[in-house]
Order: sequence, then C-alpha cells, then structure tokens
Amino acid sequence: MAIELTVGPVAHGGWCVARHEGRVVFVRHALPGERVMAEITEETARFLRADAVEVLDASPDRVVPPCPFAGPGRCGGCDWQHASLEAQRRLKTDVVAEQLRRLAGIEWTGQVEEVPGAPDGLGWRTRVQFAVDREGVPGLRRHRSHDIVPVDACLIAHPEVENVGAEVMNWRGASAVEVIASSTGDQAVAVAPKPRRTVAVPDLDDSVAVFVNEGRGRTRTVHGRHHLTERVGERDFQVTGSGFWQIHPGAAATLLAAVMEFAAPKPGEWALDLYCGVGLFAAFLAEAVGPDGAVFGIEADPVAVRDAERNLRDLPQARFGRGMVEDALDRYGIERADLLVVDPPRTGLGREVVERLAGLEASRIVYVSCDPATLARDLAWLGERGYGLAGLRAFDAFPMTAHVESVALLVRN
Repeated sequence: MAIELTVGPVAHGGWCVARHEGRVVFVRHALPGERVMAEITEETARFLRADAVEVLDASPDRVVPPCPFAGPGRCGGCDWQHASLEAQRRLKTDVVAEQLRRLAGIEWTGQVEEVPGAPDGLGWRTRVQFAVDREGVPGLRRHRSHDIVPVDACLIAHPEVENVGAEVMNWRGASAVEVIASSTGDQAVAVAPKPRRTVAVPDLDDSVAVFVNEGRGRTRTVHGRHHLTERVGERDFQVTGSGFWQIHPGAAATLLAAVMEFAAPKPGEWALDLYCGVGLFAAFLAEAVGPDGAVFGIEADPVAVRDAERNLRDLPQARFGRGMVEDALDRYGIERADLLVVDPPRTGLGREVVERLAGLEASRIVYVSCDPATLARDLAWLGERGYGLAGLRAFDAFPMTAHVESVALLVRN
C-alpha cells in the first residue's frame, strides 16, 4: 500500500516523521520537507513504518546514493546515503539535541563534528560483518529483516577490507564472516560457523589471518597471527580475534582526545576506566596520573582483559579486573574514585550502574556513548544524583548511517 506523505523532522534511528490519517509514520529514505510516495512496511496500533519509494518534491539536501545497493528493499547498512554529508551531520545534530531535550531536559547547542579519515564519507569502515546464506553466499541484511542482500562491494568498507575480496567468495558452513583491517596494515577474517557445521575457508592471501569464533569468548586461529595490532599515537594495542575496536580509522584518536580533554587527569589521581576494552583510555589515563596515581579498568570480556594487561604492561599503576561493572565494583571493594571514564555498550549504563557510580563520589565522569537516547536517559538519572552536564561533543564516526558517537563530561555538584 502506497500513501502520499509530507515529511517532517528527523527521528532517532535513521527515520523521518510524517503523519497519515492521525497516525505517526516513521519513513526511511526520505528527508525533512520532502513530499513522497511511501510504501507501508509495518503497521502497529500506534504508528506505521514506511519506505519512500518515489520522491515528488525533493529536498535540496538530497543526492544520488553512491552505492547501487542503497535504497528501499535493498541493503540496510546505510541510512543516509541519499543526503549530502553536510546534511547528514545536521540531521544527527538534530537527533542528539532532541534526545537530550526530551529525555534529560538538557538544551544542547553543539554540532556533530567530522572525524578525520573519510572526507567523502566512504571507505572508512575497518570492520565489516557479512551474513552468509544457506549456499555460502555472503551479503548484508535488509533493514529490520533477516533477508540477505548479496553485494559484490561495500562502498563504506575500508579499501583494505575490500582487498580481501570476501564478498565474492563462498563461505559454506558459516553463519557470518567479519573482515577486519587494522591501522597498522593487519588484515583478518573472523568466521562464525553454523551449529554443527564445518566451514571450508576459501583460499586467501597469505598475509590475511583467519580466526574461527567458537562462542563464549573462544577463538581458534586457522591461519596467521591470533591478534591484530592497532596504533594510537606512539602506542600499540593488541586486539585478539574480532575483539572490540573503533571501526572508523580516525575514531580512536578523536575520541581519546575528547576524553582526555574532558577528564583532565591529574598526577596522583585514582581513576576508573569502566567497560575498558583492550585499554585505550586506561593507557593514557595511567600516563597522566603517573606512578603516584592509579587506574583500574573493568571489562566483561576475558580476552579483552588479557589484551589490556599485555597492552599496559609498562604501566604498573594500571590494573584490570574482569566482570560486569555492577558486580565487579563490589567484588573488588571499590568505594570511591577521583575520576570515572565509562564507555558502555549501546544499551547504556542503566539505573543500577548509575546508582552505583554516583555512590563513588567522583568529582567528574566522562561518558562515551554510541547511542544518544540511552545517553540522554542516563544523564537524566545522573542529574538526579547530583551530576550536571558540563560539556558534550558529538562525532560523525559512522558516515552514511544514523549512528553517532558522543563524549559527555559530568561534574559533581
């Protein structure tokens, strides 16, 4: 069923908002101010979802999507290829501001900043995960669907990811294949096998490492080294298998600079790095607090904890513990801190963790977030516990998509 819509403001998640017969319609592939014909894709009692399939009156921000796989019913990996890069950042700025205003009562007048390394918004994604169909053909999923769209190239993938050529290989027996290119030139393929299936790994260049993710944090090396090396400044970081690292080549350094600016760690301070991954923030915090201070990192992934310990073995003032933050703080007997840096998953901190962190009475909290909605929710809860927002920067670490990375500074009243 196709309906004519006049498109309103942007919404969180790559949608724009319109109305039809009194109901809200969340529209993809449209831009604010456009008049479009839209195909209904989902109907609930409260709202509709739709794809703009024909543009009747186009926005001046509209461009031709550079990728032939972008558009209604095609690959769901990109949300905004039909908008200019400048317009994408304005849309993301509007989303961040709206979430902060609606969920936290905070008026933010900043703007989403460019991350160096992808001036045209393409070729930035250093980690791309392809789903694999029953015949072993890799591809990317349609939006809100398990359907797989085969692709022969991904335009937002980093050139070194594309050079592996995984999209044109057969991966029979795999459920997913992740291709990784590190900042130091390492290349790897991480394969997730289907249950009770053996993956026949295609012939790859000898320089490409191959891992099999066996679940529950276990990774088996099939070919090459077991880890990749990432570099920020003069420091190298080991990342085992397909462990977490920022996927935009400029994101790690950009976010680190923002974190350190807001954190302003001082010699002798006691800092916590929560959800610390392989120790990126902890390393530079430890250097700043010096031998008279201390940094303790907490991370749930045991492999990442081992990587962090190795990465910071030259900094005895840094230590790490494994566990969920809400449990590990109690288990390690942590009752106070001078400074907190938190980088939780997309789901955010949540009420229980917010309450526990507020009880540490740190003078400042630096919050790194990849979701403005959960960030705003948590800022509201932290505000109830006496922490006010003193600064917030947002970064376009995921061009062509609706995602945005933010760094917030909260100061205890």
